[in-house]
This record gives sequence, C-alpha cells and structure tokens, in this order.
Amino acid sequence: MQIQLNGEPHALDSAVTAADLVETLGLTGRRIAVEINEQIVPRSQLAETPLSDGDQVEIVHAIGGG
Repeated sequence: MQIQLNGEPHALDSAVTAADLVETLGLTGRRIAVEINEQIVPRSQLAETPLSDGDQVEIVHAIGGG
C-alpha cells in the first residue's frame, strides 16, 4: 500500500492503522497531530483509524517555547 506522508511517497504493509504508523515512525508518546485526507484525527481514535492506499497523511510535532 502506498500513502503520501508529509508530501512524500511512503510504502506500508496492508491493514495498517494510524496508530501503527505513529509507532513505526517512533513517535509514540510524543506531542503530535495527525491529519488524514485533510481531517484531523484525535489521538483517542488513531487505533481505530485504518489507512487506505492513496491516503494523504500529515504528521506534525508540537514544539513548545515562549
């Protein structure tokens, strides 16, 4: 399966959830926001959100500062 991750092609195994992708990228536990096809996915729903071939996924890190 092929998705666009932050504007770049990214290959995944089939039957992957958004939570699986976050874990694979080593971002578990970090302050991130996930958007799939221009819709923000709440952290509580990442495990129930399957990814499909051709999905556009954006993951951004929250950076604190003042």
